[in-house]
Amino acid sequence: MNIPSELKYTKDHEWVSIEGHIATIGITDFAQSELGDIVYVEVETVDETLEAEEVFGTVEAVKTVSDLFLPMSGEIIEFNEALEDEPEMVNSDPYGNGWMIKLKCSDLSQAENLLSAEEYKTLVGA
Repeated sequence: MNIPSELKYTKDHEWVSIEGHIATIGITDFAQSELGDIVYVEVETVDETLEAEEVFGTVEAVKTVSDLFLPMSGEIIEFNEALEDEPEMVNSDPYGNGWMIKLKCSDLSQAENLLSAEEYKTLVGA
């Protein structure tokens, strides 16, 4: 299981990479392996400002649909449109080409509430 040490994580199995005030967000390798083959990613919240823990979209796999929860408050400024044609990139490259959204963070101090790679490893039993 791949859990990059430079990223932050949530208990809901999202990863977060923060550069300045912009956070790139996707789901973890653990999450995509638990979901199985991903067939659709839906994010209809671009240009909306949401609070941390609000649902920003869904991931549909062959057997289930899972909500995606925003790890930090802010405005969703971009959706990875490549996922519309190739949602399987979330399976094959969850931390790279399979990223989901970019968020303009409204409160960077919320990053302190995210899990480190070590804490996430403990959470998933890795």
